[in-house]
Amino acid sequence: MNNKIGLLILVFFLYSCGSNRSIVRVSVPASKRVVVQVNKKKTSPPKKQAAMPKETKTAQTSNPVVIEQRYEAAIEQNKSSDNSTVVSKSEILEATTKVKVTTEMVLAYIDQFDEIAKSNMKQYGIPASIILGQGILESGAGTGPLSVLANNHFGIKCHKEWTGPSVKYDDDAAQECFRKYEQSNQSYQDHALFLTSRPRYKGLFELEKGDYKQWALGLKAAGYATDPKYPEKLTGIIERYQLQKYDAEVLGIDYVPTNVTTPSSALVQAGNTNTYTVMPGDTLYSISKKFNLSVDELRAVNGLTDNTLSIGQTLQIN
Repeated sequence: MNNKIGLLILVFFLYSCGSNRSIVRVSVPASKRVVVQVNKKKTSPPKKQAAMPKETKTAQTSNPVVIEQRYEAAIEQNKSSDNSTVVSKSEILEATTKVKVTTEMVLAYIDQFDEIAKSNMKQYGIPASIILGQGILESGAGTGPLSVLANNHFGIKCHKEWTGPSVKYDDDAAQECFRKYEQSNQSYQDHALFLTSRPRYKGLFELEKGDYKQWALGLKAAGYATDPKYPEKLTGIIERYQLQKYDAEVLGIDYVPTNVTTPSSALVQAGNTNTYTVMPGDTLYSISKKFNLSVDELRAVNGLTDNTLSIGQTLQIN
């Protein structure tokens, strides 16, 4: 019986080996497999939107660096300014030197603005000598901080009606508002309009044309300047630089030169008191050496609180 069973198994085995039918494979060989990779899209947390920059207001004044470069350029040319803080609407600058001008600088200033001064005299009735004298005195012959930074040659403050650009500067009070102009000629034009449009200056236009001395007194009386020596300083500049000749040109009359003091003959006898008129380039130190005084003595005699001088200022020399 066992022999029969073994024979049947052998027959089945031989039959299977000789069959041409392919064997069904349950698994696919590794070399034939096709791998389909499904990439799941990674979900990243939503990006935060970048914050929009805040709207910035465009400054109404020039770049402070540019202004400072202009100011430093003036200083390098010995066209310096007062030791004060200058503030416009968007920048703060420190002026670090004092006004020092030479005669040549003053004459160049006169040459630059004499025509507009004569034109304003013809149109508005303000003596050309007063216009030029005020321009020299108020602007330091174009070298002061207000003229350098704001083209303001007459120290005109903003007042209520002014809607144009401005700068702030320490004057009678801290950080007062002063008008700013694009060009210097606009300052000269505004000066004429300023005087002709205000009732307090009306009496000046009733004076004899070309009477610069009465104009100087009248400007002070009307409140143009608070310096008690303003008329003296203004007339001193007019006479020293012979600015009356421009009045004569406009009026069509002959000009008679006046006696002019020079740096070497600026000492004037006034009774028993010696006085000295400050000239361009003068300092308390140079004046004290000229008259064999100390700076402290010179300051004490004249009641000065610092070393600041103005062209045309009269000092007592005892």
